[in-house]
Amino acid sequence: MVKCILRKNKRLVSMGKASNNGFQMLPVVWALKNGYIKIARYLYSLTPLEDLTPEKGRSGSTLCSEAIYTRALDIALDLIRRCPRLALAPDNYSYSPLYALASANYAFPSGHRLVFWKRWISSCIHIQSANGTATNEVHLIIQKDEGRQSDVVKTNRSSVQALLRRSFSKLIKLLDIEHLYEMKLVREQSRQLLHRMCKEILISDVEGRRKGCIYQAIFHSIKEGIFEFVHDVVKANPDLLWSNDVNSRNIFSYAVLCRQPKIFSLIYGLDVKNNLAYGGDNSGNNILHMAGMPPVSIMLNRIPGAALQMQRELQWFKEVESIVHPKIKKVENNDDLTPRELFTKNHKDLMKEGEKWMKDTATSCTVVAVLILTIMFAAAFTVPGGNNQDTGSPIFFNKKLFRLFIVSDALSLFSSASSVLMFLGILTSRYAEKDFFKSLPTKMIIGLSTLFFSIATMMIAFSTGLLLLLGEESSMVIPVISLASIPVTLFVLMQFPLLVDMYISTYGPGIFDRKMKRWL
Repeated sequence: MVKCILRKNKRLVSMGKASNNGFQMLPVVWALKNGYIKIARYLYSLTPLEDLTPEKGRSGSTLCSEAIYTRALDIALDLIRRCPRLALAPDNYSYSPLYALASANYAFPSGHRLVFWKRWISSCIHIQSANGTATNEVHLIIQKDEGRQSDVVKTNRSSVQALLRRSFSKLIKLLDIEHLYEMKLVREQSRQLLHRMCKEILISDVEGRRKGCIYQAIFHSIKEGIFEFVHDVVKANPDLLWSNDVNSRNIFSYAVLCRQPKIFSLIYGLDVKNNLAYGGDNSGNNILHMAGMPPVSIMLNRIPGAALQMQRELQWFKEVESIVHPKIKKVENNDDLTPRELFTKNHKDLMKEGEKWMKDTATSCTVVAVLILTIMFAAAFTVPGGNNQDTGSPIFFNKKLFRLFIVSDALSLFSSASSVLMFLGILTSRYAEKDFFKSLPTKMIIGLSTLFFSIATMMIAFSTGLLLLLGEESSMVIPVISLASIPVTLFVLMQFPLLVDMYISTYGPGIFDRKMKRWL
């Protein structure tokens, strides 16, 4: 229908319609704003560039912003390439395309992390850049034809080829390669878009930065956790390193408040980090006070369990404390609170939740450990096959499987006993603030590790006991062992991720990059 209308009057693409706030918007903007991306691409190809320049109103900048919000980055990239001034031009909402890009966490690797196997597949996907050169040496080509994916070359030469094509298509869907391709394409487009916008930032004056919402964009990207945006924008114009928000917080103070470790780690690559750490906000809070405040982003909610959240908060406070001057640790804010006092005040509820979470987890695991301890203790004196009535020694004493049974039973007994003691240590702990940093997580790690080990050795003892009793009746042994392992496996699957998270959080490489190279 759109094509038929435009055949009769092509000038309709240049006729605007007033929006709610009084600005004239072209048809291509309305199409994109209402989600008709295919129609918007068609209208954009017909809209003259002079109708989209900043001198002709806000249609061009609004089109660029809407293209970023609706993930039509090809339109935004082409528009900025043809008219770079639109990057900092006010749009219909009095923001700018640069601010819109700062909100697009979907378009950057730091905004949306992939699991390891998806990262590997993504590294093998080939994206053709604008100049025709490949972005990866090892590549997997996925054809594109007007939004439709063609996973393999269409051919009907033989039934064997058709079968291979169907199998390959199913593999593509199973590994989610189409989605990964789209994601990598968007990230490549956003990288080029940010690069072109940074060129405009470099030549902009103070008034241009204000109208282009550069300062708001930087702080919004910090809250969204878009490391690439903050790094590239500040690097394009080093003066922006001293930017402040409406509350007079600098970039790194706000990064601490938003709990963005990768962005905060940029401070390690600077020679002026001491100067940046000295600044305070309108309420007299310095950067260490920020670590004592509740986070303003949802980063903390991504950590499972209140105890691990409390541990992460302590890690943040100690990390910031390690880079500031000793005098800053004693500075009071407008409420007469030092950073440590502010931290204690704001984390009372989280400490109580962490204590409850620790005790509940320890209690449930103690029940399982005691049950295993009881079973293994009884199994040690009621061995499979019984005892010889004359000598009192086990009948299967000389068999290798019996020795394996005794060893696994003993290991399960001792490890479950150790697990019980660790969980009792958690239940009787003082639950002081500093205990959440390392003491309590270490006890929980040891308790869960010994519990999982006792479960594994218990299953080995159970399996060897069945093999001793049933002998060569393998048709019965295998199904029984399989059924018996189901509840144990379910328990491990539920609790093992907790052990991994706790170990990484306590003894892992850490969330801060202290070896950050000098970047400015």
